[in-house]
Amino acid sequence: MEVTGVVGSSHARAKAKAAAEHLPEPYESFEAMLADTRVDVVHIATPNQLHHEQVRAVLAAGKHVVCEKPLAMTSAQTAELLELATASGKVHAVNFNQRFYAQNLRARAAIAGGDLGQVRLVSGGFLQDWLLYDTDWSWRLEREQGGDLRVIGDIGSHWLDLVSFLTGHRVQAVLADLTTFMPVRKQPVGHVETFSSNAEQETRDRAIETEDAAGLLVRFEGGARGVATLSQVSAGRKNHLHWEVDGSLASAAWRAEQPEELWLGHRDRANELLLREQELPHSRLPGGHAEGYAETFRELYRAVYTAVAAGEPPAEPVYPTFAAGHEQALIGDAIARSHAEGRWVEVQR
Repeated sequence: MEVTGVVGSSHARAKAKAAAEHLPEPYESFEAMLADTRVDVVHIATPNQLHHEQVRAVLAAGKHVVCEKPLAMTSAQTAELLELATASGKVHAVNFNQRFYAQNLRARAAIAGGDLGQVRLVSGGFLQDWLLYDTDWSWRLEREQGGDLRVIGDIGSHWLDLVSFLTGHRVQAVLADLTTFMPVRKQPVGHVETFSSNAEQETRDRAIETEDAAGLLVRFEGGARGVATLSQVSAGRKNHLHWEVDGSLASAAWRAEQPEELWLGHRDRANELLLREQELPHSRLPGGHAEGYAETFRELYRAVYTAVAAGEPPAEPVYPTFAAGHEQALIGDAIARSHAEGRWVEVQR
């Protein structure tokens, strides 16, 4: 597939990005991009509040679409987008790329094949430190741009989607505790890039309405239980997505910061540490040649563009569709209500 161009928040910024990445001249506007008959697929990687309107426009233009998570700001919007996408017959996907680590696919096959027995307990979480200081800033901190749930929507959705994908069990109910450790942060007066330092910029105090961390208890369909810790303020943790699945016969565990290692736990024999092999699904490099985060997008888009080449979604897509995006919006509703009411809340589907 060929990149025909990019669209930015301003034409000047898009032009600079295109030049830096050696891409074609950027489009003057989102509408100009949609009008280009050469464009088959549009990737939406804008702030969250724009997803609903832009995905609607892409589908109305008759193009396939890949959207960053969250799919939209509310479950009502995600339900509408799922309905529109399904009716369109176009390929639609959400960027839950964590599924596509080779060892996660290996673990999913093992769990589905009964190697772990009945799934009993799912634990882990997702820890980062990029918002540790009150001078750290991103548009994701702004409720009107990022949504009501920050940690849940930004990284919790990855963990919840991944463990459901691994085990084959959907989240049935949640008990949630959300915490904002820094109710006031220093917002730069000018533009700032995510993950960049704001220490030398002029700032103003800004009240924060979204969570810095979350603790979740989870009940899965089928009876398994789960517990997760999610944080964007855990010093030293850059991308600590991790999970453990304990079954009636064995356990399995994996960490994103050591993505080529899959741990298997046993009761009556030695535990195992399995390294990635080239023969694994979606593994393209020989063993010993590290594959990581970037390759997850490669494999997700390989699956998406295989469907695009076929002209329509397959009967059972291997990539996460808008249904996965809508599922996380529904779980987010339950998490928000659970925190507000201090009780277990069922996911309403």
